[in-house]
Amino acid sequence: MAYHADSSDLKNKEILTWEGFGTASRELAQAVADSGFEPDIIIAVARGGLLPAGALSYSLGVKLSDAINVEFYTDVHETLPDPVLLAPLLDTDNISGKKLLVVDDVADSGRTLALVIDILKGYDAEVRSAVIYGKARSVVEPDYVWRQTDQWIVFPWSSEPPVTANA
Repeated sequence: MAYHADSSDLKNKEILTWEGFGTASRELAQAVADSGFEPDIIIAVARGGLLPAGALSYSLGVKLSDAINVEFYTDVHETLPDPVLLAPLLDTDNISGKKLLVVDDVADSGRTLALVIDILKGYDAEVRSAVIYGKARSVVEPDYVWRQTDQWIVFPWSSEPPVTANA
């Protein structure tokens, strides 16, 4: 079974280690802090944005967080026709008028991030976005990007196949 990071056939790829993730998280948080933006809530784009959002939450001292579940990539370089929201849905009762920081691991095509930003702006919220990696082809330019690349990215949390029960 293929898994999201099974990129052994790719020659050019960006590999982010756990140590690199720590550096990226702190530097991304510093960029947010230096901009003067103080988010009320950090919203992760699940699944890829869960760990970066948690790291930014701690680094920025923001205790309120939530997640929005979106599926788009199904395998290496394989996507659904369009990003799809999955249940459970984001708790939107308390985001009106708030400052929101949407966090994902990468703005690849940018279509997932664009969908989430458009949804959240509909709640009269100030929305900014942060990603570890941005790509030139993205339809959205995130407000905060740690690094630009056009390579396939192997993240430390998805570099191994899913764990299964031992036989």
